[in-house]
Amino acid sequence: MRYSISDTAEYGDITRGKRVISEETREEMRQILGEIQSGEFAREWILENMCGRPVYNSLNRMENEHLIEKGGERTEKHDGLDQEKRLREKIIAREGIV
Repeated sequence: MRYSISDTAEYGDITRGKRVISEETREEMRQILGEIQSGEFAREWILENMCGRPVYNSLNRMENEHLIEKGGERTEKHDGLDQEKRLREKIIAREGIV
């Protein structure tokens, strides 16, 4: 899968990945796979939807209010302004507007 990521991400994976994906993490992933294979996850998700998604909506709201999401919003707004500015400058240069 590394062919689809940047060289920087690949370097990080190669040099630091084992610190993130430990044997404990692998065991937890095996347990989650078991929940999927047994149908437990599907039953939980179906029930969650039948009840109007209370857990999903609550957790989603908390995640969206996390500080890292607020920083991402500011970055996206800033990037959008920079793109707009570059486009204006390109048009001005092309049209010879002073």
